[in-house]
Amino acid sequence: MATYAKSSFDSAIYATFRPTYPRSLFDFVFRYHERNNSARWNRAVDLGCGTGQATVELTPFKRVTGIDASSNMIKVAQGTLKNTPTRTGQYEYIQASAENLTFLEDSSVDLVISAQACHWFDWDKIWPEVARVLRKNGSAVFWGYSQFRFARYPSLTQRINAYVEGTDPLNSVGQYWEQPGRSILDNHLIEVPDANEIVPGAFSDFERVFFTGDYHPSLPSPRSVIMRKKMTWDDLLSYLNTWSALHTFRQHNPSDGENPHGDVAVRFWKDLKEGAEREDGRAVEGHDEVDIEWPVAVVMAKRA
Repeated sequence: MATYAKSSFDSAIYATFRPTYPRSLFDFVFRYHERNNSARWNRAVDLGCGTGQATVELTPFKRVTGIDASSNMIKVAQGTLKNTPTRTGQYEYIQASAENLTFLEDSSVDLVISAQACHWFDWDKIWPEVARVLRKNGSAVFWGYSQFRFARYPSLTQRINAYVEGTDPLNSVGQYWEQPGRSILDNHLIEVPDANEIVPGAFSDFERVFFTGDYHPSLPSPRSVIMRKKMTWDDLLSYLNTWSALHTFRQHNPSDGENPHGDVAVRFWKDLKEGAEREDGRAVEGHDEVDIEWPVAVVMAKRA
């Protein structure tokens, strides 16, 4: 994605304040991978790895490769290895496009994942490459999370939607998302094509799973939300500042930071706090904690 690859994007802030993925999600991925008795645990690859949040969780594999097109992201990911307990040579990071995996040999990978990146992929290229590098019975699991929700304040959903999807060019970031990627993400990866439509016969199954709870009841067989985080309101503001659309908004509206009520992210944050204060009947401070949830969609396929 172009915005994250820019030198002006703060990858360190991204790594610090983006939500992390729960252990239960990786347990789900590993159970899917071991459905076949012949499942192997030699090599895993993380496409669009960003700062390596998901990469370092692939601990059952002897060798793990994180791949991202952004040199900034790769640099931060490599730096985090200093604080990650690993076997010697277990992890490596490579700057490359997810659609061009020529440095990986045919049938050399047991698991391919992508966390919060696959909505940018060119699937006419990704599925053939994944089919090429996966071993027989290897697994591909891609996931992404959509707009955050307040578990305690469902009434704030409308305010979130107005800011994230709104068309007001000065008070929302809706028109500053890169498309069609953002729409694919918010539509829970429904537009990701069936792997066998792109590479007929290459995969033995293709599944979609939605950990979206009651937030999106129109999705088929939604499961309980598994991605949640308790954070302070101040940390929530820091999370809002990691959004690529906000980065683009600021480039287009450099004077917005001079607004006496704060820039567009601060104004949105204050609006959310005010809504919470109305429901609680008390003032909300920056150090107060709030429960945030993210609906997650998962796309999975097995190499035939």
